[in-house]
Amino acid sequence: MLEYLFLVIAGLILLIWGADRFVHGAAALARNLGVAPLMIGLTIVAFATSAPEILVSAVASFQGQPGLAFGNAIGSNIVNIGLVLGLTAMVQPIKLESATLRREMPALLAVTLLTVSLFLDTRLSRVDGIVMLTGLIIVMFWLTRLGLRSSATDPIAMDYDAEIPTDVTTPMAVVWLVVGLVTLLVGAKLLVAGAIGVAQLLGVSEVVIGITIVAFGTSLPELAVSLASALKGEYGLAIGNIVGSNIFNLLAVIGVAATISPAALSPTVLSLHIFVMVAFTLVLFAMTYDYDGKADLSRLEGVALLAAYLAYSGYVVAQNI
Repeated sequence: MLEYLFLVIAGLILLIWGADRFVHGAAALARNLGVAPLMIGLTIVAFATSAPEILVSAVASFQGQPGLAFGNAIGSNIVNIGLVLGLTAMVQPIKLESATLRREMPALLAVTLLTVSLFLDTRLSRVDGIVMLTGLIIVMFWLTRLGLRSSATDPIAMDYDAEIPTDVTTPMAVVWLVVGLVTLLVGAKLLVAGAIGVAQLLGVSEVVIGITIVAFGTSLPELAVSLASALKGEYGLAIGNIVGSNIFNLLAVIGVAATISPAALSPTVLSLHIFVMVAFTLVLFAMTYDYDGKADLSRLEGVALLAAYLAYSGYVVAQNI
């Protein structure tokens, strides 16, 4: 068990550092090539922050463990809303001032419902995976158009402009991009090997390990970004980071896993986990909806999200270990 736990911890450390370097390199390279900061944030950074989940999904699927990949995607979305946004709002209430971000929220809801519809036959086929990857291309195209049409004075545009590095040369950006990608791949392999070993020793399914340990670990970069952004008053980035990541988690992570290794779904995925993910997404949509001319995520709402996440996690652990 100690050996497997060591692999999990080492994998998580490499994933966190690799994700930071990968995002840093990708964002700097795009900026050096003349891409607008808002476009970089909505597409490249959003995709890059989901790189840990995507690589873990691919490695797990190639090793014949698609359940770990599916659990990682579902669990990461739950962690991002319940733990990351809940904790961030408790530390610093989040104001939703960005018109661009308000347009992204319905997209997240639509992608979540698409995922549920594909899950209903209790199996994810290669066709389902291709549908999700096609959806990913459509969303990337839509986000690109959204970035082109959004106002340069949108708060989230200014947040991205402040955070995207300006002092990185193109060759150095490429170096960080490659180093980050290689580190992510090594970290993903170590994490998957350790997670499978832990699951076998504890006698639980890979889905459960994916939803708990792996999802928590791969969501740590989002937690760091959202907390830091909220404390600096970059509210659009604090929540936009989560919305974008959740969209890509579903379309890219599950799409890659299903395309590589189609598989039947565990009964608990439909009866519990997917229901919880949809519930968290709907609650976030309701909490951030502009009812009275102002939309924000208050400390009280943050406490409610975090409490719901802890209750769910406690239930999953109690039922399986």
